[in-house]
Amino acid sequence: MKELELKQQGKIKRLTNQTFKFDERIKDGWFSAVYFLKTTELAKKHCKNRIVTMQFFQRKDHVIVCGVDESIALLHTFAKNPEQLEISALHDGDMINAFEAVLTITGKYEDFGYLEGLIDGILARRSSVATNVHRVVKAAGTKSILFMADRNDHFSQQAGDGYAAFIGGSSAQATHAMNEWWGKEGVGTMPHALIQLFDGDIVAASEAYRETFPEDRLVVLVDYHNDVITDSLKVARTLGDKLAGVRIDTSGNMVDQYFMRNPHLLGQFDPRGCNKELVFALRQALDAEGYQHVNIIVSGGLTPEKISEFERHNVPINVYGVGASLIKINVGFTGDNVLLDGQPQAKAGRAYWPNPKLEKVIYEG
Repeated sequence: MKELELKQQGKIKRLTNQTFKFDERIKDGWFSAVYFLKTTELAKKHCKNRIVTMQFFQRKDHVIVCGVDESIALLHTFAKNPEQLEISALHDGDMINAFEAVLTITGKYEDFGYLEGLIDGILARRSSVATNVHRVVKAAGTKSILFMADRNDHFSQQAGDGYAAFIGGSSAQATHAMNEWWGKEGVGTMPHALIQLFDGDIVAASEAYRETFPEDRLVVLVDYHNDVITDSLKVARTLGDKLAGVRIDTSGNMVDQYFMRNPHLLGQFDPRGCNKELVFALRQALDAEGYQHVNIIVSGGLTPEKISEFERHNVPINVYGVGASLIKINVGFTGDNVLLDGQPQAKAGRAYWPNPKLEKVIYEG
C-alpha cells in the first residue's frame, strides 16, 4: 500500500491530538495505576524537578510497531508542561525487534510519569493488531485481507484497531469506525441475517440487495444452507456478470453438502469447515458454467497458518476475511526510567538503549 509505505518512511505526518477522542478523565488519573499516581505525589514533594528519561520497548522480533502517534498525542494532551518534554519516537508501521526502544520521553517525572501504563497499553494493543495483520498479509501473498474483527471485541476499540490493521497492511475494514483515523469507509455486503429475512431464499436476497445498492460490488454469502456450490451456481445463474464474488463462511464443525453427495471424496482429509477441497470444487463448478469473473472469498477461523496452507496449495481464493485471530494481544510493552538527571539510573537488567532510528518529535501545541 502506498499510504503504508509513506507512513513507514515518515513522509505522512503523524496523527495528532485532533484524531483521537480521549476520555477527559485521563487527566485526573482515572485510568492510571494507583502506584503511578502516588509516585507522582511523592515526586512533587521529595524529588521535584528531577529529570528522568523513560524508554519503551518490547521483547519480540519482527513486530510492527503501532500506537506511537497515539501515545505522543496522549502526552501532548495530558502531560503537565508538554512543551518541556523531549520526545523521540519511531513511526507507526516501523518494524522493530526485541529490546529496541520505540519511544523515549525526557522531562520531570511529575509531569508525565502517571501516563506510563496507558502508553504501555496503547503500544501493546495497536502493535499486536498491526503485527497480527502483517503476518496474515504476508501469508496471503498478493491476496487481499478484509479486517472483520468488529464482532470480536468491544466496539469502543474499532477505530484504533482499524487503524492498526491498516498499518499492518489490511486491504479494507468492516465498519466505518475502523476507518475513522485514516479517512476511508467500511466495506461489506451481505450477512446471514439478510438471507434469513427472505425465508432462506438466497437468490431473492441477492436480487433485493442488487436493486437497493446497485453501485456495490455484490458478494453473496453462500453457506447459509451448508451447500456452497449449489447456492453459488443459483446466484451466478441469476445475476451473471453482476455477481462480483461469493463468500464461504462454513462453520468449523459442519461438513458441506457437496461431500455428502460425493462420499467417495471423504477419508483423506478433514472435510469440516472451509477446506481446500471445497474451494477447488467451487472454482471448478463456477468456471465450468462461464463464471470465471466471480471471486471466492473465505472467512471464519482463519489464522496465518491456515492461510499459508491454502497458499501453499494454490487454493483459488481471492480474498481472506479475518477476525478473531487479528486482535489477540501478544506483544507487551514496558516503560522504564533509565536516566536520572542525564545519568544512568535504572533497575537491574535495564539500561538506556539509544536507538538511532528514533526521530525527535516537535511539540506543536
